[in-house]
Amino acid sequence: MVWFVFLVSVGFALRASAACSRGLLQNATAALLKAQASGDLQVLPIAPSVSYTENDASLNITKGVLSQAVVVDFSRSIYDTTECATFTELIAATNSHPYVIMTRMLFSGDEISNIQNVVSDAGDWLFNATASLSWSKSEKWDTIPEGERVSREVIKAAGDAYLDNWGNYSVKVPYGTPCARLEGGLYTGSKSPTTNTCTMGQFPEPLKVGNRRYVIDEEVGAMNIFNDFPFIDTAKPNGTASTNLFRVEAGLIRYIHEVTICTNTNCGR
Repeated sequence: MVWFVFLVSVGFALRASAACSRGLLQNATAALLKAQASGDLQVLPIAPSVSYTENDASLNITKGVLSQAVVVDFSRSIYDTTECATFTELIAATNSHPYVIMTRMLFSGDEISNIQNVVSDAGDWLFNATASLSWSKSEKWDTIPEGERVSREVIKAAGDAYLDNWGNYSVKVPYGTPCARLEGGLYTGSKSPTTNTCTMGQFPEPLKVGNRRYVIDEEVGAMNIFNDFPFIDTAKPNGTASTNLFRVEAGLIRYIHEVTICTNTNCGR
């Protein structure tokens, strides 16, 4: 009994140590946007041993897109105070080199210990930064009133069901009505704003979407899943770098944003 109590206490202590304040995460995200706009990494509170990846490949952070000055036309961030992580969607449509950049940051104490970037540009799946900017700005991702929020478990289950359905079509996905999906620069919601247009349909073969990494924000009902999208890239059929951003309202999916990296133009399709 004593040993059980000890283990429970340790578990609570570890969970508490992983959590961090929303203010800390918001300040770090503001620094991220400043760094990206200026190309100055020194404004970021990064740990000396920070790990950095772009499109699932390890890279010296001074050689990556974060070291470039990029015109930021739009950004959206979510904050996971339980796992001490952030996610930022950044659209640079008017930059001389257009990008849509998805950034996941992990923290150790008050320092950024890990930055994972999915950096999409011309040739990536359905890429169109101008369209992405227009549709993203038109959507409503307001803070959800406290009494109407759902748990992180419900949010996670909704996103997982969406990806699980690709491999098992009997999995029911909690789509809302309306539901709109922004895939690269293609927006399904423009077809019918009062119906569910998020359904993917069936792939030629069932897909298993692996290497899932989560950022969940209950205050805005949002979650991002970094993952490896199989099949779509003909040069990397076992999986290419991809992200899925969800807005969940009352347990139902309202918006989905998908970005997928391609080896060859439009993944060879």
